[in-house]
Amino acid sequence: MQRSLISLAVTALLGLSAGAPVLVVAAPAAKAAQATTQLPRSAVPTHYAVSLTPDAANSKFSASVTISLDVKQATTCLTLQAADLTFGAVAISAGPGKTPQQASKIDVDADKQTATFHFAQALKPGSYQLKLDYTGIIGTQASGLFSLDYDNGGAKKRALYTQFENSDARRMIPSWDEPFYKATFALEATIPAGQMAVSNMPVTSNTKLADGRELVRFATSPKMSTYLLFFGLGEFDRATSVVDGVELGVITQKGSLSQAQFALDSSRAVLKEYNDYFGVKYPLPKLDNIAAPGRSQFFSAMENWGAIFTFENSILLDPRVATQSDKEVSFLVAAHEMAHQWFGDLVTMAWWDDLWLNEGFASWMESRTTTRLHPEWHWELRAVDTREGAMERDALATTHPVVQRIATVEQASQAFDSITYSKGEAVIRMLESYVGEDAWRAGVRSYIAKHAYGNTVSNDLWREIEKAAHKPVTAIAHDFTLKPGVPLIRVSDAVCKNGKSTIQLTQGEFSKDQQNKKPLNWRVPVIAQTVGGATVRTVVGGGKASMTLPGCGAVLVNAGQSGYYRTLYAPKAFGALAGNFANMPAIDQLGLLADSWELGLAGHMPASGFMDLANNAPVDAVPQVWERIAGVLAGLHDSYEGKPEQQAALDRFARARLAPVFARIGWTAVKDEAAPVANLRETLIHALGEVGDPAVIAEARRRYAASATDNEAMPAALRRAILGVVASHADAATWEQLRTTAKTEQSSMIKAELYDLLGAANDKALAQRALDLALTDEPGATAGASIIRHVASNHPDMAFDFALAKRAQVDKIVDGASRSRYFPGLGGRSADPAMIGKLRAYAKQYLPADAQGDTKTAIASVQYRIKVRAQRLPQIDAWLRDHAQHGG
Repeated sequence: MQRSLISLAVTALLGLSAGAPVLVVAAPAAKAAQATTQLPRSAVPTHYAVSLTPDAANSKFSASVTISLDVKQATTCLTLQAADLTFGAVAISAGPGKTPQQASKIDVDADKQTATFHFAQALKPGSYQLKLDYTGIIGTQASGLFSLDYDNGGAKKRALYTQFENSDARRMIPSWDEPFYKATFALEATIPAGQMAVSNMPVTSNTKLADGRELVRFATSPKMSTYLLFFGLGEFDRATSVVDGVELGVITQKGSLSQAQFALDSSRAVLKEYNDYFGVKYPLPKLDNIAAPGRSQFFSAMENWGAIFTFENSILLDPRVATQSDKEVSFLVAAHEMAHQWFGDLVTMAWWDDLWLNEGFASWMESRTTTRLHPEWHWELRAVDTREGAMERDALATTHPVVQRIATVEQASQAFDSITYSKGEAVIRMLESYVGEDAWRAGVRSYIAKHAYGNTVSNDLWREIEKAAHKPVTAIAHDFTLKPGVPLIRVSDAVCKNGKSTIQLTQGEFSKDQQNKKPLNWRVPVIAQTVGGATVRTVVGGGKASMTLPGCGAVLVNAGQSGYYRTLYAPKAFGALAGNFANMPAIDQLGLLADSWELGLAGHMPASGFMDLANNAPVDAVPQVWERIAGVLAGLHDSYEGKPEQQAALDRFARARLAPVFARIGWTAVKDEAAPVANLRETLIHALGEVGDPAVIAEARRRYAASATDNEAMPAALRRAILGVVASHADAATWEQLRTTAKTEQSSMIKAELYDLLGAANDKALAQRALDLALTDEPGATAGASIIRHVASNHPDMAFDFALAKRAQVDKIVDGASRSRYFPGLGGRSADPAMIGKLRAYAKQYLPADAQGDTKTAIASVQYRIKVRAQRLPQIDAWLRDHAQHGG
């Protein structure tokens, strides 16, 4: 699953209670793996034959399922997972020709999301078929079987899709809805004539019925987990291509197929790459990518085997609005979800404890593949962003290990976070660097081949990597996946002798909110060099190490930035690196910027260290370096809220640094411009607008006004950046103009983006209007929650208070998997001490204990933000005053 590109906040389902039984027993198949379950192990499914009749107009469905199962021990009842289902006939038989036994009693537990079927006559060990007739609900948010309404050429349309990860297959099929219970699936659906039905496997037959409807049957799937089943239905178009005998498809709403060509081309290239890398060919006959209107606060795409679901704003490229960054997102999403076809679908974690085996690896593969297939994007430089995304959470006391204990549905839903994705990816990158690319790939190939169609735990992977690498990777892997937190490597001043530099390394722990915490111990792979010299490797074990490097001069630790740790230099050593900043590789410039900023905010070094680097960065530094500098300075602007004099000083410095870089690249792209430059242009327009650059704001407004009569005034590459500046600085008339444009827009994708912009206003009165609008029918069922989140980026306290006051209404526009995270996500950006009490009260009143993880993290973030503003901003104030006096 691709985390939502609208928001990284992912949330928990209302599900099994914290007290639900958790059993650990042997797998039903002949494997040594152990698996957690929330169901009795008395029976194991082998096949589901599902017959579905959706009634989209009335938001309900009827269905029947015949489940082939093996009873392992005598029992008088069977318990399955089921949610919001109403049962009719229920019967079980021991095979064809055998008299079926009707259920004597049905117990439905809504809190535990289970249905238990009792039988008067005990079921002896053996094979059975359980037939269930039932009805269910078609929702309006992305969980279970749901509908999405959209405009298509001025006409109102409704399409159906499914979203089952992590625990929502039970909303459409009563089932053993846990990843370890793999089975085959045969699906048929009765649908309106003229619509297209899509599932994991190709259509095998399409029969016209007497009432004008059609009966569509799909081929039987391979063994897979319930959460990977997919069904879609609507007025769709489909483009196809064949690669290595596999039919690739992209499915869109009618009229949008031309926007899918890049995604289809990307899928072709990625499938070839993955068939080679994994050493096991993609095993299904087809692989569709279904682009859907709307959005979720939980995810942007889902890796259903053979039928990837993706919200259209994450994969389609509308030439009217698409930017270079949109192109990159489209490729990344395809690469991520296609990686899951092996890591997650073919080989599946046994339980949600090891979710990172799915998500960490898919994230790593998306980055690796993007770097390999689009070298012109220089995606390797994004590795620092990935590391920072993980460390932002991992350095708080509320973090958790990569491999974490999951006991309930709530906890499973909350596992989809930056630790699982970004730390997982960063740790894999470090371990691959440690063992070498060839050994790593050999281990991965062995793992995939050995466990195909089965379930695994993390140690299954480490075993294969260690065999291939002949290095003790398991011990290091355990340190970084079973322990929470961020190692801190302290670097002494270098001692130069006989043309060599010797440094001492000491391992501690980087924490943002536990200053006196006793550090954990990690075995940390370290790569170091003198700037421009050869690299040297070691593993810091036992807390200390010494390294001798060829050459004398500034010493760089974590050269290449593959290590998952912070690097803290002695003052003299940091000064030497700062003086050599322009001579360092770009990725190490990014690493030094990131470390100096975060270490400064946490009080490990002067907060002004980053400012020195930003002040001395050359104007012609790579675009990614200036993107990071611009991002930090724009964020600092927000930190000075309520302090106009200090904010004005920061803004003057930011404009002085960023405006010359923007002048160098200009408003208009040149022919054959490098892709990162296009991204930088967008970033600089946003950042300069944020810090009040009068020239940028005026030009954005001019271009917006001119676009009414001049199509060239706001080209696609600049459109989003210009509208962002205009929207954030909007007055009432401009806000209404943007709203009118959103109302009349025909494209569902562009319409949602325009409504989002209405939440960007700096003006509080306009922000309130956006909040009120979010709860009306006007923006659409899936757009309102995004508007409120957009308001929270500028006005977190206002957005949180509003959403909480309107909680019942907000719950209806947030998909179920997001609710326990959505509200903390709004308040977590606050720097008001009162927000801490509000978040605690919210959690106490509305959340079960196992769903409060994100609330606790939001509270920790607010507390840290308050601390930074009180203790670190004065250091930056002093730096700004000093440099203003000296003209720096």
